[in-house]
Amino acid sequence: MNRITLNNGVEMPLVGLGTYQLSPDEAQASVTFALDNGYELIDTANVYVNERGVGRGMRASTKAREDVFLETKLWPSFYGSDTAVDETLERLGVAYIDLMILHQPAGDYITGYRKLEDAYRAGKLRSIGISNFNAAEVQHLIDECEVMPALIQTECHPYFPQTELKELLAQHNIALQAWYPLGGRGNDSIMGEPLIGELAKAHGKSPAQVILRWHVQQGNIVIPGSKTPSHIAQNIELFDFALTDEEMARIAALDRGDTIYHRTPELLDRYLHFVPDVDGQE
Repeated sequence: MNRITLNNGVEMPLVGLGTYQLSPDEAQASVTFALDNGYELIDTANVYVNERGVGRGMRASTKAREDVFLETKLWPSFYGSDTAVDETLERLGVAYIDLMILHQPAGDYITGYRKLEDAYRAGKLRSIGISNFNAAEVQHLIDECEVMPALIQTECHPYFPQTELKELLAQHNIALQAWYPLGGRGNDSIMGEPLIGELAKAHGKSPAQVILRWHVQQGNIVIPGSKTPSHIAQNIELFDFALTDEEMARIAALDRGDTIYHRTPELLDRYLHFVPDVDGQE
């Protein structure tokens, strides 16, 4: 199975392409290559300042719009805007977005989420969700809003599998999407684990494929980012092998109980007051 059904009935691919830190031109080329080579899920964000490039990449591919699951994220400085969703649609060059999520729990995120609810009811968004929220913030949002989040995008990998958060998500059938599914850009520590190397050799796969398989086999959605065609192609080749229950448990035992990304009130305040130059992108 390479898809998951969200709690509102919308189907979503388990593997997609992340476009974090890609320029508009890089995003365009990577999106086109990915969609022409088996991908159906593309992730971007206001703050990546590459949404126009992502849209161009989609239109240049051989896939029809209805065969692409497009996801983007609303930045905190836009939570109070009545036009942010429409402006995002314009930049992407699409009539609807399959999933739009709040990027950070900064500022008045309840108002931001209600903007997403309005756009969801208007048919501009097929599903809505959140990103980087902790368990208490997820519960607060559920208590205050009407439309259940379909998904949370958050840091998740063998060193930090989000065990506590996933207990809450399971109660509400909220999907988990992992950013940094391999441990983060420039951080090869998980892929360098002897266990991961052992399993990669046993299955004839790369260390990255073993870790990504560990994710999707438990229902985590993954969006590894890359601009290298060979890596993009490799990252989706996950459905021709399976890890045993014992192998899954051995990987789970790598849990260190700590994140790579450390959130602080000061960092959230900077996010809130930072306004990405979305209008200046190519």
